[in-house]
Amino acid sequence: MLILEDYLLLTLDDVTGKAVVDASYREQVAAGALLVELALLGRADLAGDGDGGRVGRIVVRDASPTGNALLDEALDVVRAREGSTPKALVAPIARLRPAARAVAALAERGVLRREEGRVLGIFPTTRFPAADSRHEDAVRADLRRVLVEGQAPDARAAAIVALLAATGQAGRVLATGGSDADGGPGRTAAERRDVDARAREIARESWASEAVRAYVEEVTAVILVGATVATTVATTTATG
Repeated sequence: MLILEDYLLLTLDDVTGKAVVDASYREQVAAGALLVELALLGRADLAGDGDGGRVGRIVVRDASPTGNALLDEALDVVRAREGSTPKALVAPIARLRPAARAVAALAERGVLRREEGRVLGIFPTTRFPAADSRHEDAVRADLRRVLVEGQAPDARAAAIVALLAATGQAGRVLATGGSDADGGPGRTAAERRDVDARAREIARESWASEAVRAYVEEVTAVILVGATVATTVATTTATG
């Protein structure tokens, strides 16, 4: 599974198949997740003093195919724009529609179930409830150990936590879905706030090399701005 796929599974309601992340910036989050994965795989990095380019700009360390179509397309974007800042790559990768494509791929693999319907009997809609939640349950269990029990995360878990922190979804993810033993339904609002605080703390910790962590921080900062704008727009629309 890609980090992107884990994030999507965690933020799709298992029963209704609805995304808990606002659709207006979900593709941004997905683009960020692909960039983070490329960094953790050693394919992309931030230029250092010995790279002959501007320090802090993105550099491709390994351009060979990853074996995953979405990652390879994201890597092509990075190669074409090498020397950009990580945040400048979020929008062009988001145009690949990685979230929509990853959800469709999860359905094709039997992890999600595709359900077609209509809103008010007129407008077509597609939802993706869980079909096989074993992998998602394992990811939630890992997150619970990190965010609730205080276990140190590995780089992959920390990257997922950083994405959840950027979108403010860590507490919600551990309050919904999964079994009670894995932090499922029943967590109080105070407990969810504690989980969110712990997620933000982990996102700031030294869980990767300095360059990779700086790269991830820049990507998640773009996601955080998108999430804030989406929330503000939604609130204004609801109260206007």
